[in-house]
Amino acid sequence: MQVYGAWHCGDDYCSWGAVRTLADFDRANHWMIDRGNGQPSVNLVVLSFVNPVKLMNRTNDSQTVNGIPIGMTSAVVSYFTRKNVRVMFSIGGASYTGDWDKALSTNPAQLGLHAAAAAKQFGVGMEIDYESDSKPNLAGLQKFVTAYRSQIAYDATGGNPAARLTIDLGSGDTYLTALAAYAVANWLSTTNPVLDYANAMVSNKQYKSAAAAEAQWRQHVDGTPDTKPAVPPLAPAKLTGSVYLAGKHAVPECTNFSASLEDSTGRFVQTAAPHGAGSTPGMLGYMFWAAECEGTHTVCTTPPNACQGGAGAGATRYRIPIPMPPLRQR
Repeated sequence: MQVYGAWHCGDDYCSWGAVRTLADFDRANHWMIDRGNGQPSVNLVVLSFVNPVKLMNRTNDSQTVNGIPIGMTSAVVSYFTRKNVRVMFSIGGASYTGDWDKALSTNPAQLGLHAAAAAKQFGVGMEIDYESDSKPNLAGLQKFVTAYRSQIAYDATGGNPAARLTIDLGSGDTYLTALAAYAVANWLSTTNPVLDYANAMVSNKQYKSAAAAEAQWRQHVDGTPDTKPAVPPLAPAKLTGSVYLAGKHAVPECTNFSASLEDSTGRFVQTAAPHGAGSTPGMLGYMFWAAECEGTHTVCTTPPNACQGGAGAGATRYRIPIPMPPLRQR
């Protein structure tokens, strides 16, 4: 596994609407940079979320500077990068689906240019989280991607953090089907890649078994010829799988690795065979939803519910490389 990351919602349910002291931030998130042996629990953190309309307009208001939430500071980025943990910003999320639609119908190229400028400014990658299931504006999204890549080329070495551009897809191909079909066909090939990889997002609730999770991830690897549109197969080397880190109560994925999905699905993630795309077995790794406080109805991943015993133990079990190495390309 090469990618072992967590989406991060800050302490205000993914708004990042206030600047925090690093002492406060560390009290809540120290487990992420220290699994108990001085090594980080993850090798990637994705700060979530950036409003695409505000980024397109480079909005300045009480919670935003040049389109970026004021809580997403260079100091927060450095908190992770100084421990060799890669950082990305996520644009969108389910709550901002309408804002994505508005931005893509207004000036998607400007959004792409401003996203690239922010990536350079903060030294981070960018993630596309566009959750329009019925009628996604794929032409607009193509203009966004083209504009971003006009400023920062694809970098197979991974040496330029700002060159990392990824996309979120459904847990399987029956959700966000049109987006998956377009992304796999146009951006996620192993021969002419435009995006680095895709995340299979969490389902609407935690999977009840390893088999249930693997069935969803297998849809991406196999493709879904019977959906409309059909989705081509995706190389395992271009895919991560995701599980919940938080629930109404502390979950094994956070606190008890031996009872967790990242344990029971580990063999599949490490060995999933290509089925029409790619040539090397094994998915890229895992993403966890989500660090700190992701919602009002779930526990926060803060002490005493920090996640060294789940995600952190998994980082040790799977010998997750820190820093993240150049990603497999085949």
